[in-house]
Amino acid sequence: MSSYTKSFKVPFWAQILAGLVLGVLLGWLARSQDLSWLTTTLEKVGDTFIGLLKLAVAPLVFFAILVSITNLRKVNNAARLASRTLLWFMVTSLIAVSIGLVIGLLTNPGAGTGLTPKDGAKPDETGSWIDFLTGIVPTDVITPFTELNVLQIVFMAAVAGIAALQLGERAQPILNLSESVLELLQKALWWVIRLAPLGTVGLIGNAIATYGWDLIGKYATFTADIYIGCLIVLFGVYPALLATVAKANPIQFFKGAWPAIQLAFVSRSSVGTMPLTQKVTERLGVPKEYASFAVPFGATTKMDGCAAIYPAIAAIFVAQIFDIQLGVGDYLLIAFVSVVGSAATAGLTGATVMLTLTLSTLGLPMEGVGLLLAIDPILDMIRTATNVAGQALIPVLVSARENLLDREAYASADGSSLDEPRDAEREQVPAAA
Repeated sequence: MSSYTKSFKVPFWAQILAGLVLGVLLGWLARSQDLSWLTTTLEKVGDTFIGLLKLAVAPLVFFAILVSITNLRKVNNAARLASRTLLWFMVTSLIAVSIGLVIGLLTNPGAGTGLTPKDGAKPDETGSWIDFLTGIVPTDVITPFTELNVLQIVFMAAVAGIAALQLGERAQPILNLSESVLELLQKALWWVIRLAPLGTVGLIGNAIATYGWDLIGKYATFTADIYIGCLIVLFGVYPALLATVAKANPIQFFKGAWPAIQLAFVSRSSVGTMPLTQKVTERLGVPKEYASFAVPFGATTKMDGCAAIYPAIAAIFVAQIFDIQLGVGDYLLIAFVSVVGSAATAGLTGATVMLTLTLSTLGLPMEGVGLLLAIDPILDMIRTATNVAGQALIPVLVSARENLLDREAYASADGSSLDEPRDAEREQVPAAA
């Protein structure tokens, strides 16, 4: 029976793709026939899926960061690996923001839109460097979890992890408990991830039913710029780095990482995708001890789509709408904010905080954010997919450079078999699934 079921199992990426196609069809049907009940159903299905993903975000981030920091003690040259990881985060972010600036300057995304400053509105929440720096440190240990302030959760987890390293053997009972809780959370979230095809139907269907193609008209150039910029990074920059730096086959990377990239596209959450991102990264031959550090770290700070390409093009767009001239110094500031401030996005859906941080640094009107909120869900899909691809890419690059990459595992990585248990004890899939 099991062999029969296995032979007819549909690959995870194909399930996501089928959900994407069905969602588009149902969304088009709901919009064209004005079926409000279908639109509401699609919205509820999508919101439920995202709600389930977010349910585990706060504890998942805390225990993932804590355990990942303490796991570094099992890796030779841990400090070197951590510094190389951060360096490559910054290098790829700089490349991504440069591409965004070039595209924005060549296409003038704010010209000819028909939008005016009156169409904008200040967002309820804005970001500034003071808010960013002071907001890292929580005032209590409960609020960051109840308000889902991922940056503060990361701070507390990092402090706890470093303290555990300092305590040594005395902290081992806490570490054992933390590892068990992390495995429990990852297992529960993995079951949610298995619902991704159904969630895809709701999320994509609701986006089509709610926005259709009418909204994209005014933002055609801007939308195209974001997608083109992300695609250049995703299928141009990343493969080039794999081929030149890691001496690895780029096609094999996408073959292994594709399920995580797909899930990121529909869920629009780097943190929600994190267990799957870590799984595909390990399947690509990255040592588990290093992957358990690099992926959670990347899921909260590595945002080439949301924190580099998007704010660069968006800043140019807003400046053109408000008829403000940007100079070379402004473009350098955009690059600086993108490289240094990407942690402000903290792996959550949307990049409004990062955009407001960029606009405030440049002195651009915050009303510009209101111009982009309506189109944001459509843009956030490709941005998050780019983010997650980068979060899987950097551990592969660093592992290859440090001669830690399992080349045989990399060559045999196959995302279509992701549902197959890798370890019967740790990866057992429920019979009902």
